[in-house]
Amino acid sequence: MTLRDLTLKSIEALPRAVSWSDGKLSLLDQRRLPVETQQIRCDQIEDVFDAIKTLAVRGAPAIGIAAAYGLLVGLPDPDNGDVSALRQLIQDRANYLKSARPTAVNLAWAVDRMLAALLAGEDDTIILKQCLLAEAMLIHREDTQACNRIGDYGLPLVQKCPRVLTHCNAGSLAVSELGTALAPIYKAYEAGVPVHVYIDETRPLLQGARLTAFELHATGVDCTLITDNMAAHIMSRGLVDMVLVGTDRVAANGDVANKIGTLNLAVLCHYFGIPFYVACPVSTIDLATASGSEIRIEQRSGSEVTQLGGQQLAPTGIGVLNPAFDITPARLVSGIITECGVIRAPFESSLAGVVTEKYASASAPG
Repeated sequence: MTLRDLTLKSIEALPRAVSWSDGKLSLLDQRRLPVETQQIRCDQIEDVFDAIKTLAVRGAPAIGIAAAYGLLVGLPDPDNGDVSALRQLIQDRANYLKSARPTAVNLAWAVDRMLAALLAGEDDTIILKQCLLAEAMLIHREDTQACNRIGDYGLPLVQKCPRVLTHCNAGSLAVSELGTALAPIYKAYEAGVPVHVYIDETRPLLQGARLTAFELHATGVDCTLITDNMAAHIMSRGLVDMVLVGTDRVAANGDVANKIGTLNLAVLCHYFGIPFYVACPVSTIDLATASGSEIRIEQRSGSEVTQLGGQQLAPTGIGVLNPAFDITPARLVSGIITECGVIRAPFESSLAGVVTEKYASASAPG
């Protein structure tokens, strides 16, 4: 099977997390997967905010893409073509969307890119809207390209370490196409590598069981679903060659924020001598955040822990701690796979170098 076959027969068959067609934004409601595939049509910006807040759309890159388009959803025309009024309205909408979720840096990154296009745009409301849409579509297209390049750079790692354990969902459903952590796996599968993926179920919302298992099983990749507390056991039996996860934010020193439970895996990898890799686009690197201690960790409702599928699992009124993310220190990270290559320690210099080089080349003439 060629990558073209894989894409056409499997990846393209999976509903996209974010779709823009004929001026309309649709988001796959990932809360309903894998049982039901349902699109959310976003007619107003409040629909986009709610989808991000409630995890109908999730995954750092996908959130950023959704927010970029979301600035334009239901955007009213200002009276008498008042450009100043339009700019202020978009700024207010940007602040609103950025408040939906605090941890994933791609949300603010994408919105800030749209605001930069807003400031650079012409003083004509029609042309300004066209420029903003072009920027949103560019963000979307760049993510697709980045995911494919992440797959290419990560492929040699999977060829060397084909038994992979992953956590949460960093696949096609979290981005525009292929994924971040799953992109090298798909590329390896296409290349005929005997890849096998162990999938953490990822409590409390089961993104591994519901989303990653859904993707990999649909594409034919050999995979096994495990509960989160089985990881140490299968590592101790020599069944895991590498852990490969995504991330919602990488601090300037290489600390990584990802779905709660990621730190557990990094610690286990350190103990068992297993490589621990992170995959993400360069846009997820946040040089303005010095270390993981500065990353705001989203706290979510206790009902996500005490209930499952509407069934009460714990005593009513019990105290619950439910952070959505944890921080993996840079010293536990073997490398960060980006569209610009695999970044390794010392992260303070290597991350800064990659970010500087990427955005310098992006702004270069010609």
